[in-house]
Amino acid sequence: MMWESVKKGCFVGLSTTWTLGKVIFPITLIVTLLQYTPILGWVTTAITPLMKLIGLSGDAAIPLVIGNFLNLYAAIGAILSLDLTVKEVFILAVMLSFSHNLLIESSVAKRVGVSVWIAVTVRLGLAFVSAAVINLVWNGGGELAQYGLISKSSEVATGFGPIVWDAISKALLGIFQLAIIVIPLMIVIQILKDLKWIDVFSKWMAPITRALGMKENTSTTLAAGLLFGLAFGAGVMIQAAKEDGVSKKDLTLAFIFLVACHAVVEDTLIFIPLGIPVLPLLLIRLSVAILLTVIVAFIWNRAQRVNRREAPTYEG
Repeated sequence: MMWESVKKGCFVGLSTTWTLGKVIFPITLIVTLLQYTPILGWVTTAITPLMKLIGLSGDAAIPLVIGNFLNLYAAIGAILSLDLTVKEVFILAVMLSFSHNLLIESSVAKRVGVSVWIAVTVRLGLAFVSAAVINLVWNGGGELAQYGLISKSSEVATGFGPIVWDAISKALLGIFQLAIIVIPLMIVIQILKDLKWIDVFSKWMAPITRALGMKENTSTTLAAGLLFGLAFGAGVMIQAAKEDGVSKKDLTLAFIFLVACHAVVEDTLIFIPLGIPVLPLLLIRLSVAILLTVIVAFIWNRAQRVNRREAPTYEG
């Protein structure tokens, strides 16, 4: 029984890694190569005027662009190379926690069955609205940020061969990182399903999912995204959509929640070396995720009730 669960989970994990790897590899490869061209610089220059409207200097556009094209680690590496104030670093941290790795994670949204435009619009909207609010509300944080724990310096590849190898190695590393998380996760999930523990977990999560306007069978999707993030948790989301009968509505609501608040452990702790308070960062993400999901669920349910009342009935 246990061995069958392990085999099935391993097969699902490999299948999911292959499915997501076909997205992650080319995007990571292309974006890494773009770092060695003027293109990202042009994008940064284009959005610099917008940065000033939300209390950021033109230089702050660099980690924002890199973080959205690549990931949080790349963005933090860029922040470490800049002299920014505590307020600017905190605003960037909030923005990047809402909106990062857009290309890959939006492609994951499409694989799960959620509209790419919904995912991108919600994430960018949350990023810029939150930045504008923080800039208006917070009058302090004018001192220069003090970085620690991680080094500013990083070796830059030069020459055609090393640049191509850097891009390929990063793309392969991305797939490897995905595999070592997704495959064991799928095995554990399969064992829990076969032991009927997932049903117990769904019941524990039922009050939370109902409060957010979703059904009980969405709990596995929510937990995976909260703990492992959109890209790494996507395997569970895809499988849940296939096997657990998660509706399009609930899947969309879960994704709206998760674009605001996912990988809560990693994506919170990762900002500690930047010298900013991470607890407010976590509370902002969690509060926004809950509020936004509840509002969308309320509007969606209300619209469905109106449509049902207005639907024509036929007699005889």
